[in-house]
Amino acid sequence: MKRERYIYLLLLPGILYFIIYRYIPMAGLIVAFQDYNPFVGFSGSDWVGFKHFSRMFDNEEVLRVLMNTIQISLLQIFVAFPVSIILALMLNEMRNEAYKRLIQSMIYLPHFLSWVVVVGIFIVFTRGEGLINSVLSNFGLEAIPFLTDPVFFKPLLIIQSIWKEAGWGTIIFLAALAGVNPQLYEAAVIDGASRWRQLWHVTLPAIRSVIIILFILRLGSVMDTGFEQVFLMLNPFNMDTGNVLDTFVYFKGIQQGNISFATAVGMFKGLVGLVLVVAANRMAKRFGEDGLY
Repeated sequence: MKRERYIYLLLLPGILYFIIYRYIPMAGLIVAFQDYNPFVGFSGSDWVGFKHFSRMFDNEEVLRVLMNTIQISLLQIFVAFPVSIILALMLNEMRNEAYKRLIQSMIYLPHFLSWVVVVGIFIVFTRGEGLINSVLSNFGLEAIPFLTDPVFFKPLLIIQSIWKEAGWGTIIFLAALAGVNPQLYEAAVIDGASRWRQLWHVTLPAIRSVIIILFILRLGSVMDTGFEQVFLMLNPFNMDTGNVLDTFVYFKGIQQGNISFATAVGMFKGLVGLVLVVAANRMAKRFGEDGLY
């Protein structure tokens, strides 16, 4: 450590970030077991044990919000997550380097936009007098209520996530693809493998461990659908379909002042993510893959 002290010094900002913003706030989880009153603090609030956790499972609203969260997370995992892999594979097959760099830059750019900008763009396109409905009206078709019909809420979220983050997600997969031994492709060509066969039998197996690790990490945030994006898309018409645990905690804890109940819901969300990560990691190791630890 003394010899590499400057390298450890570079780690200090990251370590301080996790200590200050991740570990120290865990002390606040104590309010999940209290009827917390901010005027008397932690020491003066009454202890109620698991009262708020039992309320959580008896509350129909929480169960509905939980189902919304799981549905959106599953859509993000099984629809949005594979898009980054597909894009990386397509970019890897390009032979024109200039065109490849251009496409990479174009699909990376949305990542640097805030969710406020992204949602604002989609609202401009999908509102009643927006571009899409204007085109439909020019063809004599009825306007589609994208923003007020609950049916369109989840598809719009997934499309936004893909447009904003899919390009950025290709970075890790492209880095993994760069490490594939070229001799494997040469051997596959000698054996008469087509490009599709090379993709299936060489490329995908070579990056399989990376895919599994990222999939495990994604499972850990299955209860975390992204507060800002969902909050900006919510309105009175799609509240029943779009309200998720993150926004539910905000409404209960900040707007209604029920801090203890909101903390219990948030704690439950974190525990579910932890269990899923551990279970998925053990399953991956059982099938002979590299896990997180």
